[in-house]
Amino acid sequence: MPLSLAGTGIPQVIRHIGGKDEAQRFLASLGFVTGSEVIVISKYDGNVIVNVKESRIAISESMASRIMV
Repeated sequence: MPLSLAGTGIPQVIRHIGGKDEAQRFLASLGFVTGSEVIVISKYDGNVIVNVKESRIAISESMASRIMV
């Protein structure tokens, strides 16, 4: 299931990151790597706010749809 469809407040484990190499490298630099735990904090105005590696990060829904949990 894509991260953009995950419920808020529920810990999820990243299973796969899709997209082009450039998008994968960008997400990895933010801490989105396979096996990491993420929690969706909220969804607001086309953005998804997630907690990953003890940091809160806002990404677009299109980026969140590339992250499979």
